[in-house]
Amino acid sequence: MDFHLSFPIPPLPQPVQYDHNILMAGSCFAEEIGGLMAENRFKVLLNPHGILFNPVSIVKTLHTYLDAKVYTPHDLFQQNGAWHSYDHHSRFSGVNQQEVLQNINNSQTAATKQLLEADWLIITLGSAFGYTLKENGRLVSNCHKVPQQQFNKKLFSAEEIITAIDNVMHRLFFANRKVKIMFTVSPVRYVRDGVVENNLSKAILLQAVHHLVNKFDRLYYFPAYELVIDDLRDYRFYKQDMVHPNEQAVQYVWEKFATACLHPQAQELLKAVQEIGRARRHRPFIENSEQHRQFLAGYAQKVRGLMEQHPYLDLQEELQYFSQG
Repeated sequence: MDFHLSFPIPPLPQPVQYDHNILMAGSCFAEEIGGLMAENRFKVLLNPHGILFNPVSIVKTLHTYLDAKVYTPHDLFQQNGAWHSYDHHSRFSGVNQQEVLQNINNSQTAATKQLLEADWLIITLGSAFGYTLKENGRLVSNCHKVPQQQFNKKLFSAEEIITAIDNVMHRLFFANRKVKIMFTVSPVRYVRDGVVENNLSKAILLQAVHHLVNKFDRLYYFPAYELVIDDLRDYRFYKQDMVHPNEQAVQYVWEKFATACLHPQAQELLKAVQEIGRARRHRPFIENSEQHRQFLAGYAQKVRGLMEQHPYLDLQEELQYFSQG
């Protein structure tokens, strides 16, 4: 007897390899999957602007990377004693203006380089709602707790989203002729917009993405949203806020992603990297024992072997850890 609705996910025709350069951008769910990719030593740059929710803001950041934009003090504003950028997540905010700018521009430089060399751009769309400043109509990526009355809330249409993504794709494909784009829609429920409004927002995102994927050969869709909403379909797979998928759900989506989107060779290498990770997290019963020193030496040799076989695999942290014995 089946207690959940499972569905097949066709494998990517050109799957992700370990030596691919990957740029990921989008909602907090991108942080979950991107974090697992980074943890397992894929060559991923995750959210150079920080967490972004609506597709038009994501597109705006991609244009800044293609323009190699340098942010200046004019791009910042001060609120509650700290400097912020309306284009960036609050993790870039700080009390020292020059440090804020330096961190932003260092991230910009890395993002421009990664995007121009990327084999994959993975975009996770969270919401079709955006916010614009009343004073000038400027779209913001983060409101930074500025009083709500200073913003207008806007629901982007599918046509607006398609046009925005279509425009940046043409620029990107001209600058990087090998890059492929994978879209996902976040299964996070943005109930602060309202339950009905959240469902409308997700429907618009899905309509826009599928229109684009059906139009271009280099665009793909991974059904993270459907895996949580339709496959797992149970509040026990959400955190206590009933909004964010919990660790078990994220792991389920990650396993489906690995099977459908990673090259078989990358899947085998992933298993070896995960074994190294588990060994690193192992806590010995007696830390300075001969048995533990042999354990460390054995895994140090395994790490060296993996790095020799796969020169693009960065396991320097693991090698340093296992070499301490």
